[in-house]
Amino acid sequence: MRSLKVLAVSFVAVLATGCHCRTTGDMGNVPPPTGDGPLKDIHFAFDSSKLDADAKSTLNANADWLKMNAGKKVQVEGHCDERGTAEYNMVLGAHRAKAGADYLKTQGVPASDISTVSYGEELPLDPAHNEAAWAKNRRDHFKVD
Repeated sequence: MRSLKVLAVSFVAVLATGCHCRTTGDMGNVPPPTGDGPLKDIHFAFDSSKLDADAKSTLNANADWLKMNAGKKVQVEGHCDERGTAEYNMVLGAHRAKAGADYLKTQGVPASDISTVSYGEELPLDPAHNEAAWAKNRRDHFKVD
């Protein structure tokens, strides 16, 4: 019961910080992520939203591109693998998106040009059920508008 309360409080806190999280079920007109575009995805360890050195290096390059293309908007999409509950993964995806967005801000990308969304486990890049697929799915994807 305590872990359910902690999860509920975490979810409310994420919503209060301005993350636009999707619920499970009908995903509406959300297209599947393509992985293409000027910005590169970053990846996360299992059950983590911590940025490692590779992620920071990629984020530095993404920030440089965004600063050279002033006025472009970016949506940071937080994704998870299929392990864990849908609710947990929505919160973890939100934490991942926030980590990526916060790092871009520290690199000089205006906060007004960044938004976040969590898709949890709903839009996997690789639908297989193994570690290689799960590693691909634990990511932030950067959609430029």
